[in-house]
Amino acid sequence: MKRIRLYTGLAGMGWALLSATANAATQASGIDTGDTAFIICCALLVVLMTVPGLALFYGGLARSKNILSILMQVFCIASMISILFTMYGYSLIFADGGSWQSVIGSFDKAFLRGVGVDAVHGTIPELLYFFFMLLFAAITPAMIIGSFAERVKFSAVMVFMALWMTINYIPMAHMAWVPGGWIYELGAQDFAGGNVVHVNVGIAALIGAFLLGRRRGFGTAAMMPHNMTMTMTGGSMLWVGWLGFCGGCVWAANGYSVLIIINTMLASCAGALSWSFFEWRVRGKPSMLGAVSGSIAGLVAITPAGGYAGPMGAIMLGALVAPVCIFAIEKIKPFMGVDDAFDVFGVHGVGGIFGGLMTPVFALPVLGGMGYVDSHGLLSQWIVNLEVVAFSIVFSAVSSLIAYKITALVCRGLRVDEEHEMVGLDVASHGEVGYKLTN
Repeated sequence: MKRIRLYTGLAGMGWALLSATANAATQASGIDTGDTAFIICCALLVVLMTVPGLALFYGGLARSKNILSILMQVFCIASMISILFTMYGYSLIFADGGSWQSVIGSFDKAFLRGVGVDAVHGTIPELLYFFFMLLFAAITPAMIIGSFAERVKFSAVMVFMALWMTINYIPMAHMAWVPGGWIYELGAQDFAGGNVVHVNVGIAALIGAFLLGRRRGFGTAAMMPHNMTMTMTGGSMLWVGWLGFCGGCVWAANGYSVLIIINTMLASCAGALSWSFFEWRVRGKPSMLGAVSGSIAGLVAITPAGGYAGPMGAIMLGALVAPVCIFAIEKIKPFMGVDDAFDVFGVHGVGGIFGGLMTPVFALPVLGGMGYVDSHGLLSQWIVNLEVVAFSIVFSAVSSLIAYKITALVCRGLRVDEEHEMVGLDVASHGEVGYKLTN
């Protein structure tokens, strides 16, 4: 018994010594363990957003014969973009670009050169910073597929996403998020990527929907979501993940990051209720699809505003964006005659534009916001945000069109043939079915 106590005591002393040594080494390197643990948790929530969150959200909106094609596209896009981001994306966004710093980085950190276990970014390991930004890159292009779902070649999806990330997302992210970048130096209020992610995605989705044309039977055959339970499940995962998506952008575990999480939560709640009440008023029945769509719209709108608005402003922003997105889906989309299958432009594009333009308004201290910097007032800050939103629209339209055209040449067209579309992409493209029929 005495030996057991002796060994136990020695083991405890050894563990305490190792812990003290590790803590001392961590402090010497400038790493804050609390910040690091917090960002790790946020990063894991962002993983949840993509697979399975976005995959299930979109999958439920598809018809049953195309469910696996949606899941496959999201899964493989996230996988491919993660590899490409590691190889050159992180470097071209965040490495010093020298004389090209205003628009693009360099290859100094290609293949994670110099990004080892001892590298530090602020108060967290640089590897963790890389991982978090990788997750942003992985989910952003995957959102686009909702616009041309159920009629696109799988090969075209993969080629387009690789091209789009390279000529669109990388320079946009660099210009917006890196000191010296053109948008960064303008001082736009865009906390977590309203332009880089949502406006960018919305315009790319609209261009894609135009180029691929309408689905066979669009306007005459029923194309209702096949599984709203799946969509609600995926939408809920997006909601949870979004808290980490925005909250982690503070890069620290403090009261400000908690404010961001609260703003994100409240905007989503307000969007869900606003959309539901609107449907209830106009159609007599609130729908599950409407509630989930409103929740996503609120999340989109708060993405640029989360770090500048207060909780009451977040609620107002979420409540206001829902009817704006409804108008875009029910009036603007039919007017354009485009088949944006899952309303990517109507929610992400329009919601992102609205959120970006309303961010300076809800940053007003009188509305509980954080105010402005660099001697900006409401009007001057709003003009800056307007300029950045306009640039994002034009840049996304041009770069996306180029990526689509190159993809069409490489893949001999973007769209599957009529027979494959009628059979469904699950069987035609992947040789599988999402649901096994029983006798």
